Amino acid sequence: MKKYTLLLLILNVALSPVYAQTKWKETPKGSFNLVENQGGQTLGYSPTSGVKILTVNGLAFKDLNKNGKLDAFEDWRLSYDQRAKDLASKLSIEEIAGLMLYSSHQSIPARAGGYFAGTYNSKPFKAGETDPTDLTDQQKKFLKDDNLRHVLVTTVQTPEIAAQWNNKLQAFCESIGFGIPANNSSDPRHGTRAKAEFDAAAGGEISMWPSPLGMAATFDPTLIEKFGKIAADEYRALGITTALSPQVDIATEPRWGRFSGTFGESPALSAAMGQAYCDGFQSSVWGVKSVNAMVKHWPGGGSGEAGRDAHYANGKFAVYPGNNFDAHLIPFTQGAFKLKGQTKMASAVMPYYTISWNQDKKYNENVANNYNKYIITDLLRNKYGYDGVVCTDWNVTKLHTSMDSFLDGKSWGVESLSLGELHYKALMAGVDQYGGVNDMKPILEAYQLGIKEHGEAKIRARMEQSAVRLLRNIFRVGVFENPYLNSEETKAIVGKPEYMKAGYEAQLKSVVLLKNQAKVLPVASKKTVYVPKRFTPAARNFLGVETPATTEYPVNIDIVKKYYNVTDNADEADFALVFIQNPTATIGYDKEDLKKGGNGYVPISLQYGDYTATEAREKSIAGGDPLENFTDRGYKNKSTKTANIADAQLVTDTKAKMKGKPVVVSVNASNPMVFAEIEKDASSILVSFGVQDQAILDIVSGKAEPSALLPMQMPADMKTVEKQAEDVPYDMTCHKDSEGNSYDFGFGMNWKGVINDTRKTMYRK
Repeated sequence: MKKYTLLLLILNVALSPVYAQTKWKETPKGSFNLVENQGGQTLGYSPTSGVKILTVNGLAFKDLNKNGKLDAFEDWRLSYDQRAKDLASKLSIEEIAGLMLYSSHQSIPARAGGYFAGTYNSKPFKAGETDPTDLTDQQKKFLKDDNLRHVLVTTVQTPEIAAQWNNKLQAFCESIGFGIPANNSSDPRHGTRAKAEFDAAAGGEISMWPSPLGMAATFDPTLIEKFGKIAADEYRALGITTALSPQVDIATEPRWGRFSGTFGESPALSAAMGQAYCDGFQSSVWGVKSVNAMVKHWPGGGSGEAGRDAHYANGKFAVYPGNNFDAHLIPFTQGAFKLKGQTKMASAVMPYYTISWNQDKKYNENVANNYNKYIITDLLRNKYGYDGVVCTDWNVTKLHTSMDSFLDGKSWGVESLSLGELHYKALMAGVDQYGGVNDMKPILEAYQLGIKEHGEAKIRARMEQSAVRLLRNIFRVGVFENPYLNSEETKAIVGKPEYMKAGYEAQLKSVVLLKNQAKVLPVASKKTVYVPKRFTPAARNFLGVETPATTEYPVNIDIVKKYYNVTDNADEADFALVFIQNPTATIGYDKEDLKKGGNGYVPISLQYGDYTATEAREKSIAGGDPLENFTDRGYKNKSTKTANIADAQLVTDTKAKMKGKPVVVSVNASNPMVFAEIEKDASSILVSFGVQDQAILDIVSGKAEPSALLPMQMPADMKTVEKQAEDVPYDMTCHKDSEGNSYDFGFGMNWKGVINDTRKTMYRK
């Protein structure tokens, strides 16, 4: 008996390590296996990738590099920095170069042609034959041959397809090299489809929210933090771990084409909104709920001369006639770099395309911010202590060939350099990553240039520094442990009813009531409304896609009928409801002017009627391009037309047809505008920033009360626009309406009248 007891004791001691190995369990989940550690990280891996599970002290770890031992970068118990430094030290220069790539835009599935095209086994996508969840030939190439791991996702067919594509992508990445997972990203994708109906009991493809400018109109940072948390949940369900947002440029130039993506012209409001946005997306603590926020565009792109945008060579210069450069840093230094949560700072920064004219106080270079060592290293890195990823905007390191193409390379100020030299210049300025580049060859060329100038040890150290920053962001969001998705969970999360409801409520809070003569609004339901059809001129978008001219209802008329009786006869109506857009501006450049002997530069107008720039400055502040033999980009006394002038005429005509009965005008705005042309003919004016038609009708009918305020000034005329300084907020004479109200920053009304609360003065700094 004693011998038997002794034998059991020996067996128990011998087997005790085996029992220690039961601290994790593994469950097949279709295309991947899930490994759950007791009190530790949950792992996901593909059984076809070659990755095995290592057991150390009873816990499970992924053997990503398949060497049979636990490396520091595979040990989820260690800090993100320790893991990133260990892995970066192991990578070849080719693998580091791949990390520094950020892909061109990827559509899921790839389009059959055009900018988002791709092929599957050398054939274009064909519905019913091609599996939309498959990787394209191009994706397999840049993942394997170029070691790319940062993928920019655009349109997806459905959330479930996005999830399944993500799993195939991650399994492919896991099967090669060090098994580094893809860090998928997205530009903002929570905009609205105006004519879509909101139903509180139903979900949608993804929750719909007002534009950032609409968010700003709420003057409520807590709302945008809530948005950030919801959007992050939806992003993670789609396999997206980096948001190429927020855009916190202060929009001090009212003609700027990217105005609608900002939080308006207030540095303080932009800082508060940017801070809340990043806190929401990144969550209070790094982990599986976090999405990296890439704040843009350092050091601010909202002061393009005459409103021209730096996506085009004709708009490459940001100017500072008001000596107000430092104010443009406030949304970064007081907002995105001072988060309330433990993530502390936005994890990535994107400089803008612009040349910040004469702002380099050390090297005196007038080169694009992506190439400017003073802007990135001396200011961002050294003065403000930023050690996150710096990623160029897309197509910065491509060659410049056109003055007016959106897809042109944007190597402003360094156009004479080769591709390798462009990448080297940006690298030595402090950049870590190149947007829109799928090919690692130019980075390897940059590495060779670095060897010649600094020696291999120094240039290797510089590139490894970038690798650490890039890897740290991937480790922080947990995809090294588990990058896989359950497509059914994705379907349940993305666009779920409570998220759709939150987005719709935000839309209601973003609509500004500018005018309400004789308290016309709200209008009781079951009244009869006249909704005039709107003419939309033929257009061509920035990718060259054309749309024909149309004349149709500018609103979902079926939704209108749920609120009011609809008539096409103004004589029968109790009131009219007119839907228009703000004046559609040009890019400020016209080849026809060039052909006629001009310099090509024309005014950008914020009014509907034809405009002649009699008050423009005599000569431009900045200028110069290899494709031009002059530096003066002035346009004084030149004229321009607005494509949607018919919108102003629609208001005037409706006023005449209604014969004194109320005319309610709803303007969907992306920029400030000159209201003088239409305000006199409107009984009430609502301004919205990308909301559903239903939100406007809820306010018109009184189901919701307006509470938003203008996040920017509305100019009295184009003279004040020409005379304002591109870099200074609040410096225009504002439109004053027939009721004596000035459409200034912070103005807005509710049913009682003009809103006067603390929001109005809090952010006007």
